[in-house]
Amino acid sequence: MRGLLVVALLVLGGCAGKASISARKGYVRNPEKHYASNEKAEIGMKISGEASYYGPGFDGKKTASGEIFDQDDMTCAHKSLPFGTKLKVVRKDNGKSVVVRVNDRGPYVDGRILDLSAAAGKKIGLDKVGHAEVVATVIE
Repeated sequence: MRGLLVVALLVLGGCAGKASISARKGYVRNPEKHYASNEKAEIGMKISGEASYYGPGFDGKKTASGEIFDQDDMTCAHKSLPFGTKLKVVRKDNGKSVVVRVNDRGPYVDGRILDLSAAAGKKIGLDKVGHAEVVATVIE
């Protein structure tokens, strides 16, 4: 009886962990279906907030769009903008800018609006500070 209880708790605990991952904002179970979307973001729409960058630990892995992440491409992760959306990202404190394409979901840090690829982050100086305030404008 005690062994059955332990097994039941392990099974239920495993299920709870999976449910919490799929419930995360931006999580896409079937990225190929979402990637085929014809949704478009409104050109000229602006978003502002903190941006960070990511790369080395994700290079070569599949993004939420189904593409393989290349830290040297000018791409970014956003929680909800349609894949393929192009953004001009301007760092507020130094005026440096970069054009990126949304191909992933994230960031998963409170208060952050974008995760830029390592190359895009470096172009606006995030490699020196980690994160900074930006304004991103939909250009395509």
